[in-house]
Amino acid sequence: MEFRIGNGAIVLPPLHITIIAIIIIIFLVRWSKQLETRRFTVFFYFLISTYITPIFSYGTKEGLFQLWFPLGFIIVFFYLFRSKRNHPSKMKASILGLCIALYQLIFQYVG
Repeated sequence: MEFRIGNGAIVLPPLHITIIAIIIIIFLVRWSKQLETRRFTVFFYFLISTYITPIFSYGTKEGLFQLWFPLGFIIVFFYLFRSKRNHPSKMKASILGLCIALYQLIFQYVG
């Protein structure tokens, strides 16, 4: 969607992505209220969990193949697994981040 304002414009993502983003924010706010202290950490766990990185690249005449991996989720998962301050809300936020990372992985291969 695009809204023209004078010489400029406000460009919004497609409607389904906007609705998904609003739902994600609602979940993260609800889960952050379950923590007693350091409520903002739920957002950091979510953001770190969404990070994907290529772990293997191979170039051919047809193009470049890259094997992508959700590295952020693995790091957060092992940190929460070994941490004594593990809380279910943090794990829920990291799993939600994994869902977004998987969406990004699919988009890398299809798009």
